[in-house]
Amino acid sequence: MRKEDPREELIEGRNPVLEAVRAGLPLSEILVASGSRGKEIETLIALAGAGNIPVSYRERVYLDRLSKTGRHQGVIARGSLPATRSLDHLFAAAESRGETPLFLLAAGVEDPRNLGSIIRTAEVAGAHGLLMPERRAAGLSAVVARASAGALYHLPVAVVKNTVRAMEELKMRGCWLVGADMDGTPLWQETFDFTAPVCLVLGGEGKGLTRLVRETCDLLVGIPQRGKVGSLNVSVAAGIILYEVVRRRAQALP
Repeated sequence: MRKEDPREELIEGRNPVLEAVRAGLPLSEILVASGSRGKEIETLIALAGAGNIPVSYRERVYLDRLSKTGRHQGVIARGSLPATRSLDHLFAAAESRGETPLFLLAAGVEDPRNLGSIIRTAEVAGAHGLLMPERRAAGLSAVVARASAGALYHLPVAVVKNTVRAMEELKMRGCWLVGADMDGTPLWQETFDFTAPVCLVLGGEGKGLTRLVRETCDLLVGIPQRGKVGSLNVSVAAGIILYEVVRRRAQALP
């Protein structure tokens, strides 16, 4: 019987495991529920073979007992989550693509599913990285990886010890800090030039931005709401604002 390694994380779900393999993440083993079928499974097994990653077939009940999320889809991998990156790495990611930096700062997002969803949207939108505080926030985990649908393995993430100091460093390096705040200027009316280097700053669920974080932002934008519900989920708000930035940048292209 295989000896458990307490340092390993479980990566659960077909897409998260597939993206982990594609990203070259070191995996010690992939477990597949007996009888699992489909194109994703075939692709996963082929890529695992090419990468010399062992694949073991087990009864689904075994994966059910092992799962931490309850949503493994018949696939669980053992391995390490991606290493966190430095701020230099995030800027280098933008430079390597010949693009103006576009970052997100999840300042106090505590729900790992929200964090995963934000990472997924950021990666799909072409952002160059995400920053998150070391404490009082959702850390990187198998749940975050699952919620990101594998995007965690492609989007650089930097963990910072002091949020406000990190914001000040971003400013010194030419980034404009755009805070998402209900009382901010309506997004559609904001005339700021979003083709500049930007970091979108997101507050915690229900609490929003703290006073210090809000005061450190260069500008605050809000999303006009016409219904009766008081606010949007933080991951939804992130997607709306992020794609408005992407839209304006696209319009500015020659």
